[in-house]
This record gives sequence, C-alpha cells and structure tokens, in this order.
Amino acid sequence: MRKIRETGLDDLGQPVRRLVARGGEPCRDLLRGARPGEEIILASYCPFSLPGPYREYGPVFVLAQAGEDVGQPMELPVPQNSATDYWQMGAQLVVRAYSAAEDIVTAQLAGPEQIGEVVEGYFARDDIDFALLRFAAYGCYALRLDRALSR
Repeated sequence: MRKIRETGLDDLGQPVRRLVARGGEPCRDLLRGARPGEEIILASYCPFSLPGPYREYGPVFVLAQAGEDVGQPMELPVPQNSATDYWQMGAQLVVRAYSAAEDIVTAQLAGPEQIGEVVEGYFARDDIDFALLRFAAYGCYALRLDRALSR
C-alpha cells in the first residue's frame, strides 16, 4: 500500500484515483470503512506473486495518508464474530482458496458471519495455502489470509 501512496501508481502501473470518501468505502489497509470526507485512493491491486491463469487484479481503496489508525488487528483465521463495519460493506463475500502454486482449489460465497468457519475449513485441508476474500457486489479485494500466518 505504501507503493500506491508514494508513487501514485497502482499494480498495473497506471495512475491511482484520488477521491473524497462518501463514507463506507472498504479501506483495505485499515480493514475499516472510510469515514465521510477522508481522502482515499482507488487503485488496482494484485495479491498474487506467481504468473498463471488465476493471477488477477482488482480494485482496492486505501487511505491517501498513512496513519496511526490501523483499525482492529485481524485474527487469523477470521473469527466468526468478524461482522465489523468493514465486513458489512457487502452482504456477500467471495471466499476463494488457492494452492501454493496459486491455482484455485475451491470457492464459495459467504456472509460476514460465515467467514471464520469457511476459512477454518479451507485451512484444515493440506492442499490450500491461502484464501482471498472479495466483496461480491463491487469486486474489491477485502483480505488475503495465509495458512502460515494463521497458526
């Protein structure tokens, strides 16, 4: 996220869009909804590191200025009571599980109250390395959860 702020370019090398928040935009860097009047950035982001057919880019919102307010730390895997204002940005999330080779293994739609159970089920499998969560309606990336960090 620092690269986006410092260079003004997103992961596709295109200029970011600077906006004034209406309120509620899902700020990926803080894991909270933007507050009305905050300066935010809309940029393309890629959570993948390897080339392949599932490598994709999607939109993210971040605050234009890095700050102390980093929201609540996210426990891994996401607990079932994670229905904070960040998760309420959309009624449904796409929860996709990927292998270490960054190939998709499985996916499903889940409500905020189901995220923890879904991710815990994914990480119980040996063939899943990480999970990506996206807001279903607008497609913004919500979070990447890595198996190695959840233990």
